[in-house]
This record gives sequence, C-alpha cells and structure tokens, in this order.
Amino acid sequence: MIPADLPLEFVRVVEQAAIEAARTMGQGDGRRADHVAVESMRREMETVNIAGSIVIGEGERDEAPMLFIGERVGTGKGPSVDIAVDPLEGTNLCATGAGGAMAVLAAAEEGGLLHAPDIYMEKLVVPGVARDRVDITASVAHNLEAVAETLERDIDDLVIIVLDRPRHEGLIADIRKAGARIRLIGDGDLSAGIAAAVSGTGVHAVMGVGGAPEGVLTAAAMRCLNGEIQARLVLTRPSDAERLRRMGISDPERVYRTEDLAPGRNIIFAAAGVTEGTLLQGVRFFRDGIRSHCLVMTTSPPQVRFIDTIHVEDAPDAVVRF
Repeated sequence: MIPADLPLEFVRVVEQAAIEAARTMGQGDGRRADHVAVESMRREMETVNIAGSIVIGEGERDEAPMLFIGERVGTGKGPSVDIAVDPLEGTNLCATGAGGAMAVLAAAEEGGLLHAPDIYMEKLVVPGVARDRVDITASVAHNLEAVAETLERDIDDLVIIVLDRPRHEGLIADIRKAGARIRLIGDGDLSAGIAAAVSGTGVHAVMGVGGAPEGVLTAAAMRCLNGEIQARLVLTRPSDAERLRRMGISDPERVYRTEDLAPGRNIIFAAAGVTEGTLLQGVRFFRDGIRSHCLVMTTSPPQVRFIDTIHVEDAPDAVVRF
C-alpha cells in the first residue's frame, strides 16, 4: 500500500535536487551540476519513510558512487518501493543555461518499474488515442499516417520531436519525406515525451534513440497521462548483452509498451523545473527566498498536480515576492 502523503514527499526530493542544480546553471560544468543534484536527491531520499530500491539510477553498483542501481534508500520503515531517478534530466541544458532541465523521479510498488540498464533505447511516444494504431517496427510513414488519422489532422500538421544527433540522420529524412514537421532538441527527450501525451502542447510524437532509463521514466509519466510509449533496446557494445542478462532481460529484441516498462498499479511521477521550460518553470532566486515549480502525477488516484512554492527565508524582515 502506497501512503497517501508519499507523492508530496517525492515532490520535496525532486524540488531540493532542482534547487541545488539551479545554483550551477550556466556555469558550463555539467558534471558538477549533475553531482550536486544527485547528492541532494540522495540526502532527501534518506528521510522518506520507505524501504526503497533504485532500479533506474546513475549506473550499476561499480560505476556510480551515489544512487546506483540496486542501492537501498529511505528510512527502511515504510512500504517497499522501486524508484527510478534522473536527478538532472538535461545536464547540458543546465550547464549552458538553456531551457527544459528538470529533476525527475518515478516510483511504484516493488516490481512496478522495469529494471533497465543505462544503454540506448529506440522510442516512439504518441498520444493515447494512437496507442493501438502505431507500431515501432513499422515504417516512419506508417506511424505518422496513424497519428495523423487518430488526431484528425493532415501529416503536414504534425510536429515530431527528435534528438539532434548524427544517428538520426536517416530518421529525420524519413519524417521530412512523409511531410511532417520536425523540432530538433539538444537534450530532454523525457519532457518531450510528456508534451506528446498532453493535448494542446503542439507536439504530436517523439521518435528516435535515447537512453533506456529515460524510457522507463517516460513510461511512468505515460501511465499517469494515458499516453503511449513503444520501445526496444539498442545494443551498441559487446558488454551490453551481459548487462541485460545480469538484470534479468533475456530477449534484447523485445518490443516494450507502456505497461511493460511501468507495470505498477500505483505509479508516482514527480518532476521539478531547474531551468525554464514549456512544461515547468525553472528555479527562481530572490533576495529573501526561492521559488520552485513542480509536477506530481499519480495513477491511483488519477491526478495531475502542479505545485508552485515560495520558500521564504527564516528572517523577521523577509519579503515574499509573487
């Protein structure tokens, strides 16, 4: 049983990570930005009354000092919870001061999130109405036609988000040939996936290869938003197959859908803006405090909440600014 106050506890976790990361914004040091976000998230997590296990984190046990896959977090006094984290989604965005960086966490009951290693994953993210019409193994043209039909639009009305990477040269050519428009982004395919599931954002799909951890986090968000992600793992190194085997994944060719990546009945997704974005405002500092903007979503009950918080300095002459 997931306690009713746990979503707000996780808001506190991502909020503090976002604030610490925001202090490094624009300083050109992505490694430091990620480090302070990880440290803050881990420190806050230790105060939450859960017996938590990191299933998506900063790496396997021998590759990361904090929030590694398999690490136990929380006080150990509450329910067993599997946790996926990206303490700083969009590290380069924060380092350069660009918009869209977030601190992100997803949680579910034990076994509720896929244990995926930090390798590449091909993804297709679409609105929920298109979930039974698209197929990641089909052609780009087929999937764009399916999305357009379900949204009652022409293909040239669609906007598809793609990470701006050399590996997507062929994909970009196929999308343009089909007639859809493209928005290339430098980082942040998780926030792009959320936008694709929300009506009115002007984003209609996300296509391409990104990180598998972000794929699981996207799936958790899709469960809360009734969106759809289809995905399959991409092995680029000989060691990837062994990593999959160690994590219990026996079929590297498998196509995953939303419920495969995030099968839990009780999903919590929390995010806090670090830099200004289309989904969340960034952290804002003023003389007597800090303002943060967070999103928390749950499947049970089905809720989407935006939380705008002013943290006022504990001083008798502090001025609150709206």
